[in-house]
Amino acid sequence: MSHSYQSIHISVSNAVATVSINHGQINLLDGILIKDLYKGCQQLAADDNVKVIIFESSNPDFFVAHADVNMIMAVADAPTPDGKTPSMLQALFEMIRHMPKVTIGKVEGVARGGGSELLLAMDMRFAAIGKTRMGQPEVAMGLIAGGGACTRLPKLMGRAKAMEVLLACEDFDAETAAQYGYINRAIPADTIGKYVTDLATRIASYPTHAIAATKRLVNHNEAIANEDFGREYAEFYAAATHEGMAQRMQSALDNGLQTYEKEIDDLGKTTDSLPYMK
Repeated sequence: MSHSYQSIHISVSNAVATVSINHGQINLLDGILIKDLYKGCQQLAADDNVKVIIFESSNPDFFVAHADVNMIMAVADAPTPDGKTPSMLQALFEMIRHMPKVTIGKVEGVARGGGSELLLAMDMRFAAIGKTRMGQPEVAMGLIAGGGACTRLPKLMGRAKAMEVLLACEDFDAETAAQYGYINRAIPADTIGKYVTDLATRIASYPTHAIAATKRLVNHNEAIANEDFGREYAEFYAAATHEGMAQRMQSALDNGLQTYEKEIDDLGKTTDSLPYMK
């Protein structure tokens, strides 16, 4: 079975679904990709023949670059959040988190900002050595990580390491990400495909009820309240609509943000070399 949307392609074999992201030069997390992920994940969640879902990219350089800055700028036109209700993006990630399927992220490129937060919503993450760069660069832009990272990272890696990821705004390679608990394992680029496929196939060979029950219990024991995401979204909204932020974000776009040439660079360089982040 296979199905294509505008920005993703879904294939299913032996109870394992593969969601391959293919959206422009950098796989920008924009309205199109968010909508397609919603539809694709809803389809897979309801498919009794699927037990495990692998999320990957058909782009050799980018998993998902980050959330579209134009979309962030449009937040100013949205209703002021109540501090209790998650954003649409957080709701997507929570759907992935709670669907009765095992979700695995296979990273072989750049995953920053919203791309990193998409991965954080998955049950497991594996990254290719020498190809992966992950991070949360929002604070350098005057924003906050509002798609779940401020809530999930402290639970995943501890407060101090989470603060470093969120405030240093540096890129993390696969080995460092594994050391910090950002991902499960760093795997050589030439073997990551086989490793993830073998793992997914092995899990998919087990009884469906036992897989789903295990995920329910783990999620219950690591429960995150909607109010936590609502508070995070309210802080994100406040940062995005702060005085001067519209000009700051537009300046970033004018200076090449969201172009392949700029995004392929290491955004973990000092802000002195990134004039659009000053």
